[in-house]
Amino acid sequence: MSRINYDLCARDHVITLGHATKVMGIVNCTPDSFSGDGKLGEACLRYARKLIRDGADILDIGGESTRPGALNVSVKEEIRRIIPVIDALARKIKIPISVDTSKLEVARCALDKGASIVNNIRGTQISLAFLRMVRDYNASIVIMHMRGSPQTMRSKAVYKDVVREVIEELQISVEKCLAIGIKKDRIIVDPGIGFAKTAEQNLLLIDRLDKLNILRCPILLGTSRKSFIGQLLQDDTGDRLMGTAATVTAGVMRGAHIVRVHDVKAIKQTLTMTDAILNAHT
Repeated sequence: MSRINYDLCARDHVITLGHATKVMGIVNCTPDSFSGDGKLGEACLRYARKLIRDGADILDIGGESTRPGALNVSVKEEIRRIIPVIDALARKIKIPISVDTSKLEVARCALDKGASIVNNIRGTQISLAFLRMVRDYNASIVIMHMRGSPQTMRSKAVYKDVVREVIEELQISVEKCLAIGIKKDRIIVDPGIGFAKTAEQNLLLIDRLDKLNILRCPILLGTSRKSFIGQLLQDDTGDRLMGTAATVTAGVMRGAHIVRVHDVKAIKQTLTMTDAILNAHT
């Protein structure tokens, strides 16, 4: 299956999406990450630089865990965790930086310090004020599907047709972005694997990811180390690399343009082979 090609514009960055899948490396500046790889301060900076050496095309930096049941972090604390890291990296690296936050004040500080993408897990519940801020900075935005909050989302995984309903709810958010003045080439959609979905619903969304092409936006897929992989393989969080590799391969074969992962080096190799197969006919 051929992917639709896009140019994603994020401030000073133009990211060509299509023939080569982009790897978004996860940098958790938090002590309570579900994946157990959270780091703070200088350790977070060293880890970010390692991900770049491993082949990350984008860094996604966040300061608040969004695992089920995670506690809220204050704006002040989230800024304290991530802004020094973004500031230090933006002055020295050439790849785009994404800020993983749903707080307007945190996103604004990150964009001021050099981030160019905002990854908002509450994309289908996003405020107009947040969208206006993204527009004014000429940034890109990831609109992720989620119902409820990390505290309540498990109870919200009730759908008659999960694929259709996810697309419809994402479409509403895309239209909000366009209405507020965010350009289409700055919008990325994410089906929100693991957020208000059961394991079976996650698998169905990956299998039918190509249906999201109707939105005419680049597709981001985030499956890395998630609990549905552990349920199927009966593996702990740190032993889910092969399961993650299978999900990203299937997702890319069905149209994903960006994959958000912890294990950048291994997934980069996986995607090099997947892309070679997809592009063999060209």
